[in-house]
Amino acid sequence: MKQTKNLLFKALFLSCLGLAVMSCDGEDGVDGTNGIDGVDGADGADGADGADGADGADGQDLTLEESIPLTSSVTPNELFELKGAFAGSADFNMIMSSADILESDSTFVYGSYMDGAALYPTEDGNYALINNLEADYSIARIMLNSELQPLQGDYIVNSTATAFTAMCSGSSITVEEHGFGPLYLSGGEWGGNAKGVFKVNPFRAKEDRVEVERLPALGEWSTENAVVIGKDAYSSQTVIFMGDDHSDNTYPQAHFGMYVGQRGDLYGGKLYVLRGTNPVESAPGEGGQLFEMGMAQDIEYDVEWVEVTERTIDELNQEAIDLGAIGFQRIEDIDWRRGSADAQREVYFNATGRIRGDNPDLNLRGTGFGRVYKLVLDPEDPTAPAKLTVVVDGDLEGGKGDGMHSPDNILVTENYAYIQEDPNGYGDLNADITGFAKLWQLDLNTGNFVEVMECNQTYAASVGIGNTDSMWEITGLIDVTDIIGATEPTFIGGAQVHGWNFSTTPDTAVRADGLKFVDPTAISEGSAALEGSVLFKLTGLPR
Repeated sequence: MKQTKNLLFKALFLSCLGLAVMSCDGEDGVDGTNGIDGVDGADGADGADGADGADGADGQDLTLEESIPLTSSVTPNELFELKGAFAGSADFNMIMSSADILESDSTFVYGSYMDGAALYPTEDGNYALINNLEADYSIARIMLNSELQPLQGDYIVNSTATAFTAMCSGSSITVEEHGFGPLYLSGGEWGGNAKGVFKVNPFRAKEDRVEVERLPALGEWSTENAVVIGKDAYSSQTVIFMGDDHSDNTYPQAHFGMYVGQRGDLYGGKLYVLRGTNPVESAPGEGGQLFEMGMAQDIEYDVEWVEVTERTIDELNQEAIDLGAIGFQRIEDIDWRRGSADAQREVYFNATGRIRGDNPDLNLRGTGFGRVYKLVLDPEDPTAPAKLTVVVDGDLEGGKGDGMHSPDNILVTENYAYIQEDPNGYGDLNADITGFAKLWQLDLNTGNFVEVMECNQTYAASVGIGNTDSMWEITGLIDVTDIIGATEPTFIGGAQVHGWNFSTTPDTAVRADGLKFVDPTAISEGSAALEGSVLFKLTGLPR
């Protein structure tokens, strides 16, 4: 904190009177008798105050070079468990949690429901981690050193700016990958009335946190994320995909959106929705594409793009329905394959699913336990017909995805996709679903699907962090290997630690200094979830 102290000096001036007697020239007379002493005169008035002294110089903010890094979190690594072969080949390390206090920036509080993230290098050798705090409707910037240890933190978008709209997943735009930037896109999904895609300068001044720009040309959706694919996919165009986390208890009506503009143009392009070439309803797996369940796992389907003219959420949704766009059950995160130009035209996305006991027919149309999709774009024209495949089906009994449920966030590298679960409460409906939220790995070349890591809520509950009833969400996983120039694969991710909340565990859901899990520069305490988040580093996972 900068403080300026003014020192005011008041001078007191006392007036003095001098009496002088002058005689005329001539002979001196006889001295007279001494007179009686006169009465003392009154004190003179105080002099005027002196001028204020000059203001002292402002104290300086602590620079990143002077900041003391957080080298160890108070939250233990044992909250997560690496599984199978990954227990020996990968390494997990907690970066920070809501319970941690940054020594050089103790007023920063890591808030509730960490979600989308992106990492940007700075000129001084440090890194800016941009991180959505979903339930605080805000976006934080955490400065990390070269070892990915936290130094300082700020909120660069607060709940006022987002109109209390949840900031869910997010993605980066950089010159290196996309041909323009740096920018950060954030999906506004639920809560307030500002659903859609937000554009943020990752290096904006923290004082600007009270306002943020939405991108109307990309349309209003219940937006989980908006993702720009690599610049090599198309030489002169910017192509962005939007995931619509629309949930409906009658029939699926989440749609997959695409924006196409000239390179770097986020305002003047055209908007499309994905439609099957057979837009009719059918029994599950029978080939109809009006709803997603007509498509079976591992079969490639022809799809096409149809332009839409509406941009506001209800009108856009209805236009997509009228055009026969594929109805998915809650599209979540999206990512694109790294590598060659051909690879960059492979797009993967999750549909997290929904089950309603009062409408069993819902799952004849939309997924219940969740699906992972692969979309392959035309090599010349992003708006030309494309190919869509279900690569993991959580509803297929005995299939490779049997036991996975509620896939939410997704990270795609050159050879693998990492799928992160956000359990929707359906675990007891499938005996193959066990334990807590998991991180899965899909081999893009072989189709092999294996478990990587699981939340260890049993251990966590034993140390007062949450409970075993409120399922956590693994989220925000990003590959930072190339960004930091690491010699081994390095990833940053996190979790929403549901149940680690001041209302349920008040003794542990506070920091050592007594602060609850809320930063007043992001949201007021009365509006905050007061729930803990964690941020971690994974090394050794294959890319």
